[in-house]
Amino acid sequence: MAMALEESKKALPNCRPNPPVGCVLVKDGEVIASGYTKEPGNSHAEASALESITGSLENVVAYVTLEPCSFKGRTPSCANALIERKIKEVFVAVEDSDPRNSGKGIKMLRDAGIKVTENILSDSVFQFLSPYLNKN
Repeated sequence: MAMALEESKKALPNCRPNPPVGCVLVKDGEVIASGYTKEPGNSHAEASALESITGSLENVVAYVTLEPCSFKGRTPSCANALIERKIKEVFVAVEDSDPRNSGKGIKMLRDAGIKVTENILSDSVFQFLSPYLNKN
């Protein structure tokens, strides 16, 4: 998750008004891809990491600093992208406070049979992300 946090820092300032999110994909203990949220209308962190890998990700674990989005806005749902690619497991640092998401992305992943572990390195990630999160 520390690597995902470092990825998220690369998103600033171009990702605004979206929060700066980082994602790292790991297979058999090795990092195979990483990404961060791009300019509005472009890839979120998860999609950015997924773009560099083809095929199923059945044995891949994702580390994401913020809960994957459950809804389609300017970009497709990141939770759906992880589900479609058959990711094995997702570690999430912080649940999204945006009321459009707020636990829905995690629920979607779990409902699809993906193991989700929350609150990984959450204090450090929240300290970095909090100024950029939806306060509603």
